[in-house]
Amino acid sequence: MLRLTNLHKIFNYGKVNENYALKDINLEVPKGDFITIIGSNGAGKSTLLNLIAGTLFPEAGTVEINGEDVTNWPVYKRAPLVGRVFQDPLQGTAAEMTIEENLSLAVKRGQRRGLRLGLDKNRRAEFRRLLALLELGLENRLDCPVKLLSGGQRQALTLLMATMGHPRLLLLDEYTAALDPSTAQQIMAITDRIVAEYQLTVLMVTHDMKQALAMGKRTIMMDRGEIILDLKGKEREKLTVNDLLAKFAAKSGRELTDDRILLHG
Repeated sequence: MLRLTNLHKIFNYGKVNENYALKDINLEVPKGDFITIIGSNGAGKSTLLNLIAGTLFPEAGTVEINGEDVTNWPVYKRAPLVGRVFQDPLQGTAAEMTIEENLSLAVKRGQRRGLRLGLDKNRRAEFRRLLALLELGLENRLDCPVKLLSGGQRQALTLLMATMGHPRLLLLDEYTAALDPSTAQQIMAITDRIVAEYQLTVLMVTHDMKQALAMGKRTIMMDRGEIILDLKGKEREKLTVNDLLAKFAAKSGRELTDDRILLHG
């Protein structure tokens, strides 16, 4: 479903501060897979998602989604194929618009947009059904401005909106990092329900090792722009955080020292 072939990304090429952000990335992601991606700051995790989403373009290599080469497609052209949720709960919604209006925009994702998008009874009924999946009571608040929602409610709404256009791929970029632990757990449970509802293929970047091992079917660890571990199946099932740290040390030849990751381990 997703194929990355020999991807390279270099920032400030040819300058004194040149940074080789991604080095020869090769990755195959079958339909319905759920991959968690972990690594220290600067490992290349978000850069990888940016290349998939189209906010950045590689110096070399290809990105294929559903068998189509999208390497040089801009974000808007990939929008029907790729949904994305960022760390900031404020980023994925229009604060001054109602829940219903935000959902209507999401339905038209990747298409020509207008503010009056046929808010008929059938569409409202479908909105209520989808909002009920969140188990937050938002199905009874369609006329509520999004700015009145809590951070967790807003992130849950953003997650729903990112998937309403039935994208082929969902990218989650540290999307629970700004939430308190209880709300983060709630959002992860909501994620499982939405992924099951739409049978999505997911790549999730996280700094939380426990979360990386608990969510999804496969865990990738990145370091200095490379994929150094790709864990799945029985090898992943019984892994602990300490096991993951040991594997990192064995593969990279050094200990992981990123406090942001270790504090969540």
